[in-house]
Amino acid sequence: MDLAKNLKIDSVSRLQPTPPWQVRPQQTVADAVQLMRQEKVGCVLVCADNRLLGIFTERDLMRRVLAENQPLSQPVEQCMTPDPVTVHPKDPIGKAVRRMEEGGYRHLPVVDEAGRAIGVLSVKRIVHYLVEHFPTTVYNLPPDPGVVPQEREGA
Repeated sequence: MDLAKNLKIDSVSRLQPTPPWQVRPQQTVADAVQLMRQEKVGCVLVCADNRLLGIFTERDLMRRVLAENQPLSQPVEQCMTPDPVTVHPKDPIGKAVRRMEEGGYRHLPVVDEAGRAIGVLSVKRIVHYLVEHFPTTVYNLPPDPGVVPQEREGA
């Protein structure tokens, strides 16, 4: 398999993005955190009238709420990342990887042609995709790649 070629051909939809768990802008940070915990996800999308307004991530919680001693009762719109970078389901996976790398993002909202949120693409999904292309290499990595045995093991 040629990874470079597949990154240009395979679309984001092939990665099966997770459902777009959503909160409204006026809901509290506590509501957003509760939904993230309940669904075991690292982010929720902030939407109003089927329109993506922002994304609230674990990183936002740590940096904008907890580190700043802000109350969990404040509206999520006050600490979300507004107007997040997005991808479309038909975009090539390479485009999503590039956007994640350039922005330092762990999650990208997936939106349709009308701009409605239809999913979330995570780094985890990208890693699983890469494992499909290099299973032998990934599965045979030693626990600490920097440590190489000096002597032959076994009989």
